[in-house]
Parts: sequence; structure tokens; C-alpha cells
Amino acid sequence: MITWFRREYAFIASVLTLIAFSIWGVDLLAQPFTPARAGLVFGWLFVVILASSFSVVRHAEWLAHRFGEPYGTLILTLSVICIEVAMIASVMVVGPDNPTLARDTMFAVLMLVMNGLIGICLLIGGYFHREQYFNLRSAGSYLALLVVLATLGLILPTWTTSTPDASHSPMFAIFLGVAAFGIYGVFLGLQASTHKDYFVHGDEDDHAEGKLEGSAIYHGIMLVLTMIPIVLLAKKIAVVLQYGLDSSGLPMELGGVVVAILVLSPEGLAALGAARHNNLQRVMNISLGSALATIGLTIPAVIAIGVITSEPVQLGLDPVDTILLLLTLGLCIVNFSGGRTNVLQGFIHLLVFAAWIVLIFD
Repeated sequence: MITWFRREYAFIASVLTLIAFSIWGVDLLAQPFTPARAGLVFGWLFVVILASSFSVVRHAEWLAHRFGEPYGTLILTLSVICIEVAMIASVMVVGPDNPTLARDTMFAVLMLVMNGLIGICLLIGGYFHREQYFNLRSAGSYLALLVVLATLGLILPTWTTSTPDASHSPMFAIFLGVAAFGIYGVFLGLQASTHKDYFVHGDEDDHAEGKLEGSAIYHGIMLVLTMIPIVLLAKKIAVVLQYGLDSSGLPMELGGVVVAILVLSPEGLAALGAARHNNLQRVMNISLGSALATIGLTIPAVIAIGVITSEPVQLGLDPVDTILLLLTLGLCIVNFSGGRTNVLQGFIHLLVFAAWIVLIFD
């Protein structure tokens, strides 16, 4: 029992936090916040949600080792995307005056993954292994779908005349939600069955069942149970986050960055570990898979939430972010067209990432 408590400390902490907020939540979240109370509540919730996210990924990683690739990465990616959708939905409900929050979060995830995470992974892999190799067909599959969905979901609404702002018209929103969800489902079917050989490379899938402890049923149940407090606590941290952005005058885009960091941190560590151990195919599956799932699953969810809650949702990027997104997609297409990577490509991705950070504040 003591061993279980040590292993599942994040789940226990999240449950205790839920109990605390059910008892004292009105006082803890009462507005206006004092700086001390806002900092305490935000820090408390941030640490608990982050620790719980790591615990979710730990259980997903166990299942990944048990079932191998590409199923392992699918479990990991879909678990993280569920957390992302819950966080975005919570902030959308709490902050009705921020119709671009979902867009900012999705764009932040894309920039963090496709430039920040990939850049660092290529640097680590290039430093320790000089050149790394991956299955070229997997990158092509990811990027082809990313280009189409990113253009339809995040670029096109800015330039259409059916609405006065950067939102989709009702007809196109329904089409996009159904199409994105449907085509991503087709992609998952190919990845998990008929074309799963696209998403493995050589003998890199070295998962050893003999080293695993516990059972698939236990880790599957704990994965779900650990995600539930994250979803419920997301609304609490959304209150503090929205108030902090409104009162501080900081760029509203930082709300999306905070949500993206919370969601991607555990998955990012898994990708960094894969790069260090010369498993670039797993890096591709995690990073490009997260980017694709962000668009393929989050856009339909956000559109549905906007319709149900009657909250305005603007997914179209402004011209500067559009240029950065197109630059990122073009860079990925060029860098991943040869089936191998090196340190220079990592530096280039990080350059674009740094430019995005600077432009948030400029």
C-alpha cells in the first residue's frame, strides 16, 4: 500500500486538491484576487495539474511499452489531447471575452511542438549520434494532413468574407468539424492497422515486456482516473489565468502558451528521451502526431463547444502568425524530406521558435 501511495502521489494530490476546492473554492477563487492569493492558487493548481499530467503519461508510456509502436504513441498522444481539449473548454467557458483562446492554444501547441520540441530533439540527437534516421513515409503522411487541416482551420477563415471576423461561417464550421474528425479517424485507422509499418523504423521498437510491472487493466484504469481530476481542476486554474491576463495587460496569447506548456511538458520529456536514445521515429510520432491531433481533434471539439455554449470562436490567425505557421510547415517539409536529420536542422527550428516568442511581446 505504501508503494502504491508513493507511485500514485500525483493522483492522490489531485483528489485532495479537488476536495479542498469543493470546500473552500468560493473563498480561494473570489474576485478580485490579491497578488498573493492569485499567485498561491495558480502555483498550487499548476503544480498539481502538471504532476497529474506526468502521471497520465507514465501510465500511457507503460501501455506504449506493452503494446509497442505505433499503438504506444497513439495512446500517449490521445491521452494528452484529451487533457488539451479539457483545458481549452474550461478556459472558453470561464473567459467569454477571449474568443481567440482556442486558436491561440492550438497555434502555441503547433509552434512549441514543430519548432521548440523538434528543434531541441534534433539538437540532442545530432549531438549524441551525428545523424538520425526515420521512416520518410510517416513524415509525409503527417505533413500532408497537417498542411490541409491547418490551412482550412487556421488560415482560411481570416480571408473569407462570409463573416466579419476570423471565425468560420456556420455552414463551413460544421463541414470542417465533421471533415477534420473524419479524416483524422481515417488516418488513425491507417496508422494502427493497414499502414502501421509507415510509423516504425528498423528495430527501434525495443519495448521489453519483461521489465514491466503491473497489468494493462490497472494502468488503463489509472490513466482514466488520473485524467478526471485534471479536467475538473482545469476550470479552476482557468479562472486565475483569465483574471491574471485581464488585470496585468499581458498579451492574451500567453493564455494559450500556458495551456500548451501544461499539456505538452510530459509528452515533450518522452520525445527528448527518445532523441537521446537514437529513436528519432518515436520523436516524429510524438511531435508530428501531437500537432496533427491538435488540429484534427481540437478543432471539431472547439467548434462543438462554441455551438453548445453560444460562445464566439475565432480560429483564423492574424497575418503575422499565418506567416510563421506557413514558414513552420514549409521548414518541416524541407527538413523531413530526406529521411535523416542533423544538428543544423535543429538550430533552424529553434530560430523560428525564438522569433515566435519575440513577436508575442512585440
